[in-house]
Amino acid sequence: MNRFIITRRKDQILSAWMKDQTLIQIQADPAANDGILGNIYVGKVKNLVKNINAAFIEIAGGRIGYYAIGENESPILANGGEHTLRVGDELLVQVAKDAVKTKAPVLTGQLNFTGRYAILVHGLAANGVSSKISDPGERHRLLEIADEYTGDGFGYIVRTNAHTAAEEALRKELLALRARYERVSRNGRMRTCFSCIEAALPPYLCALRDSYESEVDEILTDDEELYRQIVSYLKEYQPEDLGKLRLHKDTIPSLESLYGISHKLSEALRQKVWLKCGGNIVIQPTEALTVIDVNTGKAIEGKKKVQETFRKVNLEAAREIARQIRLRNLSGIILVDFIDMTDKSMRAELKELLETLFREDPIQTKYVDMTALNLVEITRKKVRKPLYEQVAGMEVNEEG
Repeated sequence: MNRFIITRRKDQILSAWMKDQTLIQIQADPAANDGILGNIYVGKVKNLVKNINAAFIEIAGGRIGYYAIGENESPILANGGEHTLRVGDELLVQVAKDAVKTKAPVLTGQLNFTGRYAILVHGLAANGVSSKISDPGERHRLLEIADEYTGDGFGYIVRTNAHTAAEEALRKELLALRARYERVSRNGRMRTCFSCIEAALPPYLCALRDSYESEVDEILTDDEELYRQIVSYLKEYQPEDLGKLRLHKDTIPSLESLYGISHKLSEALRQKVWLKCGGNIVIQPTEALTVIDVNTGKAIEGKKKVQETFRKVNLEAAREIARQIRLRNLSGIILVDFIDMTDKSMRAELKELLETLFREDPIQTKYVDMTALNLVEITRKKVRKPLYEQVAGMEVNEEG
């Protein structure tokens, strides 16, 4: 049973994916929902830096964001005309990445309008299909449908969920995304500078939208206000899932206690994770990357076939690492120091398993390379803050 659980805890909203009793993914977001990720603003160019071909653009609240000029060839200018970007220009921008410590938020002029089955992207030259849909015939079918709804200045990226969606649902969403895009483009040119033209969905609704359909058997919440928001969202965007939503009315046990969310959240922040075989993995995020070390621990005791033991530990570690990467929302460069294996076939088996596991992650995760010493490089797209930053300063060791 795959459950999506949303509950309010003090001043945060926890949204957790549970597969039976195993925690797969969790987010901790401020209940106030004052985040800016995904929001679309009328921004003003404050500074141009030629040597890095970038602009710094002010949006609402006096925030300054980084804007890569070379990656935004066709901005939507609010003050009209088409010309090289200049200081003082007003244009529509979207927050593509949150601010990270000393780094400013990243802004883009390639506005994204995301649905469950597709993403409309301003400035996209040609339609595309998720790389996770590998069948050539299916890719061609989906591209033909997307082509019917494409207009000047934008294109679609068809998402993995479209593979199992009814064609009528996909067509309906493509039309809806186009209407949103046209409305924002039109209204943005008439709004005052620094206005928020479109606010992103609350993070817990984004998590529901971005899930694979096969992951959703039941949606649970114990908060009536959140329940009403979820009902409203599902009616408009995911009516097929409305029947899966349930309001948990019992106060004893609470939803959080019933599924042990606080305890599992505390476990998800520990550096060391024990494996059933007796080995362990140690997860250490740093400023530049995340390092994961695989250790034999007690798994090697009394074993004669050492290489076969290394293989078993590495394979179990690979499964747990794939789960922990998603659970902790680790991103950027991830280096994993697996136990050295001399057998090439064992290394190939490990690589194949990792690639299979990463295809199951809704966020783009790539196996890059493995060195002769079994040091594996992984990259994962940065979208939101890692879990340890989301819960910074929050008590997570109490139950309910």
